[in-house]
Amino acid sequence: MAAAAPPPIIKVAALCGSLRKGSYNRGLLRADGTYPPVVEAFRQKILAADSVLFASPEYNYSVTGPLKNAIDWASRPPNVWADKAAAIVSAGGGFGGGRSQYHLRQTGVYLNLHFINKPEFFLNAFQPPPKFDTEGNLIDVAAKEKLKEILLSLYTFTLRLQGKCA
Repeated sequence: MAAAAPPPIIKVAALCGSLRKGSYNRGLLRADGTYPPVVEAFRQKILAADSVLFASPEYNYSVTGPLKNAIDWASRPPNVWADKAAAIVSAGGGFGGGRSQYHLRQTGVYLNLHFINKPEFFLNAFQPPPKFDTEGNLIDVAAKEKLKEILLSLYTFTLRLQGKCA
């Protein structure tokens, strides 16, 4: 009997909309303890990625200025966002950044980004028990599990968009 082929590997570009040193949203992106290598220009990183994971706090019902600027810069012809799968996670107070996610989804329509519908991830970072350690690393077990669900959904959706069905 032939061995099953290993599952396809996809590349995910992770973007943080916060510049704060101990950013909880940055903590969501590096929950596994690693950072993506900085070897290419931003547009080339997005172009080379199969999918995109956004993490941003909510500022005035929207994403942060730095993230919006990065989105705008990469949308210039040729639009490097086009036809990519994407997911959004956010951490903050109150709604956990939910309104910023919905605004980013609206922007994604123009960019031709394809966001996963479910699950959604809104983390109220300030509600006990603690969600992050003093270094900004995600420590909440339930949040880590939910983040895994997001990543698995993004993986499956990415393969579906590429015609490689998982």
